[in-house]
Amino acid sequence: MAIRFVDEAKLHVIAGKGGDGCVSFRREKYVPRGGPDGGDGGRGGHVILHTDPQVQTLLDFQMKPLHKAESGCQGSGKNMSGRGGSDLILRIPVGTSVFDSKNSSLIVDLIEEDQQFIAARGGDGGRGNQGFATSTHQAPREFTPGGPGQERYFDLELKLIADVGLLGLPNAGKSTFLSRVSSAHPKIADYPFTTLEPHLGIVELDRFRRIVVADIPGLIEGASKGVGLGIAFLRHLERTRVMVHLLDPYDRDIDGLLHDHAVIRGEVQAHSEQLAAKCTITVLNKSDLLSEDQASRMRERLEERLGEEVALISGVTGQGLKELLERLWVLLKEQEQPS
Repeated sequence: MAIRFVDEAKLHVIAGKGGDGCVSFRREKYVPRGGPDGGDGGRGGHVILHTDPQVQTLLDFQMKPLHKAESGCQGSGKNMSGRGGSDLILRIPVGTSVFDSKNSSLIVDLIEEDQQFIAARGGDGGRGNQGFATSTHQAPREFTPGGPGQERYFDLELKLIADVGLLGLPNAGKSTFLSRVSSAHPKIADYPFTTLEPHLGIVELDRFRRIVVADIPGLIEGASKGVGLGIAFLRHLERTRVMVHLLDPYDRDIDGLLHDHAVIRGEVQAHSEQLAAKCTITVLNKSDLLSEDQASRMRERLEERLGEEVALISGVTGQGLKELLERLWVLLKEQEQPS
């Protein structure tokens, strides 16, 4: 059964209340003067966010935004402390950013597997009367109640973690490319917006080299103003180090390709200057639709007009894919070098 991809959600968490302290006195046979023996209350449970690579969506939090941890138990006689409340562990996708709902400030970015963040702390347990006993106050009846657990509101935002991101207009061949170079199986068809949600694919160059590639829905002109699917999914490219911009030469001349190139780069710029500044490779896809001479001349003219190297590939036949992947690996290694 397909799981709906959700990359934004509200979260309301309430930690457990601390248990109250106990007022108790020893009552034992042959012990003429029993003293105070009321135990402390147990701590309330924390609410903890835990990144789990098996979780891919924030859907559960969209369906159920409120989560409460267990309260601590009251202390009891014989100096017995109450049981602490169980922590509530909420499993979230790797790459989730946690924002304060009140002021939209970033609290924590959870980008590693098995990373934990205490979203709400449980209340402290109250003190029992045995903790108030002194040499001059030997029969105290004082105790303290358990402290309240924290109550907090968050906005969760998921950004996929990938090495390489794919850019392009609808039907530029991004899904075909991803399915060809990895084991991912995104939907592929000849109508716009085949991809309706981001997809990740793992490319195995060899036993020791691996590249994670992200495919997002195609952009169209005006996406930054809400046209088409908008640019909401571009956030999933913000963690990538290199981007691949695929151009579709089908029924396009050189001016049409330059227009397509400018549209995508303009929409990315409108979304984020930081994203637009990332290392980006321009790729002329679907070379199988052109003759060898046509593809070569179109590539040369693009390189001349853009002032950058253009890769030539076919996601269908596999032409040029190995060379492109090797180039990507080199660029990724260069990104790791300290500046």
